[in-house]
Amino acid sequence: MTQGTQVVLTATEAVSLGVPAAEAVAGLAAQHDARRVFILASSHLNRNTDEIRRIEAALGARHAATHDGVQPHAPREDVLTAAAAARAVDADLVVTVGGGSVTDAGKIMLICLKHNITTVEDFDDYRVRVDDAGNMVIPQYAAPDIRCVCVPTTLSGGEFNPLSGATDQRNKQKQAYTQRLMVPVMVVLDPAITVHTPEWLWLSTGVRSVDHATETLASFQSNYFADGLADSALRLLAEGLPQVKADPSNLDARLKCQVGAWQSMIPIIAGVPMGASHAIGHTLGGTCDVPHGYTSCVMSPFVQAYNLVVNADRQTRISACLGDASRPASELLDGLIRGLGMPRSLKEVGVGEAQLQQIAEYTLEDIWGRTNPRPITCADDVMAILRTALG
Repeated sequence: MTQGTQVVLTATEAVSLGVPAAEAVAGLAAQHDARRVFILASSHLNRNTDEIRRIEAALGARHAATHDGVQPHAPREDVLTAAAAARAVDADLVVTVGGGSVTDAGKIMLICLKHNITTVEDFDDYRVRVDDAGNMVIPQYAAPDIRCVCVPTTLSGGEFNPLSGATDQRNKQKQAYTQRLMVPVMVVLDPAITVHTPEWLWLSTGVRSVDHATETLASFQSNYFADGLADSALRLLAEGLPQVKADPSNLDARLKCQVGAWQSMIPIIAGVPMGASHAIGHTLGGTCDVPHGYTSCVMSPFVQAYNLVVNADRQTRISACLGDASRPASELLDGLIRGLGMPRSLKEVGVGEAQLQQIAEYTLEDIWGRTNPRPITCADDVMAILRTALG
């Protein structure tokens, strides 16, 4: 690990830990003198709890509007609808409260507002593409004029990343968007608001962050900084997730998971590419409607097993974080995920053999389709992993 590298930092200025969401959001709005705050909320929180009302009340006259209805994997149409609602009140700050799809939609909205994106076709000029050599082609465009604040209620960690995903429903393909100032100016980690998150969603997105950490530790393109964060993240999550499952009211364990999710994202933001679990997972989500966290529950152990022939030394650290350096990482991950009651095969999440070829082909077009430790160069390589995961 003596080769030169660069750690990329984001434009997030603050992370609030353990402060009630309403208090943290109102404080940030006052600090930035935001007068027309637009809240993009999860439908569940907005319609079935008083959490959003608390944030609205804390904002007082600064609150302009609240919108919900973003579907899983952030379809372009839902992002457009949310952007139109924010445009109608001339929003000067966007606050997202919810899971990964709400977070992604809220960040991509900022680009819609800046560049007057009003049709699904308009998105095409702003999305990240992958060229024939597997390299990301990132379009350059002006930064948004307004910022966002994210209050995550799941553990996928996307709130820390300028990179966001939205699904093009025309071909059922989830695609990436990125611009440095899409990242929130502040992230609010409030464990109390997460008690409303369904158990399966909390735990499965926690495994998504486990996947961030394990694919960092498995990568030949990682570094000491990233490895240290991933190590800490994996230990926090491996301890915190079972604790929350055993006692959903344990707010300290929830905050432990939230910090683990945060730490797991920093290596990705800093420049460490993910591997086949994430690349396949993006396709399973956008194309097959598999929930975001479930994709990692299914794929992570199988990808680590596939990669073992090339990175056994690096996988030993994953095993150590999970409690036993002498056992294969794939087995320990399998045990952790099964212990949380999560699915472990493609068939369990509704994916059949007839879909595998399309999944394999779309995976090659993903931003991380070619950055797996064991090289993936064609659809047959992806198929080799998918077949082991079919169940």
